[in-house]
Amino acid sequence: MAALLVLAISALAWVARPTGTNNTANVKSVSNGVLATEENAFDFGDISMAAGKVNHSFKIKNTGLEKISIEKIYTSCMCTEATLTANSKEYGPYGMAGHGFIPKINAELAPGEEASISVIFDPAAHGPAGVGKIQRSIYLENNAGTPLELHFSATVTP
Repeated sequence: MAALLVLAISALAWVARPTGTNNTANVKSVSNGVLATEENAFDFGDISMAAGKVNHSFKIKNTGLEKISIEKIYTSCMCTEATLTANSKEYGPYGMAGHGFIPKINAELAPGEEASISVIFDPAAHGPAGVGKIQRSIYLENNAGTPLELHFSATVTP
């Protein structure tokens, strides 16, 4: 009886397996562009809560052959805001997903075009519990594939 049960489960698993055929109904459009950055991580070093907010700018570039659409930008924590500047236009600031609506922005970068992501971190946002080593991320969803992730770290002191 146990062997029959194992055989039935195996047959069910075989029928439910992925077949390798593409179901394009749920696939978003993909570009031949490549969204790249020379610096995907930055360390602020030691920063003081009392000294206030700190900022850093990341440069991004479309290194591919087709336009890229940056669809959404959001951060990993409410203490961080990110603003995109592309084609002399600012998009943002945007914060943490789940702490407000993150709209689709669809900012386009032509091949070879550069833009910047300005990141502002508020070390006092978490109060006294926010002292110590921190790591935060910024995510850029785009039609070129995997979201581009930018990271920063700091050691927060009172």
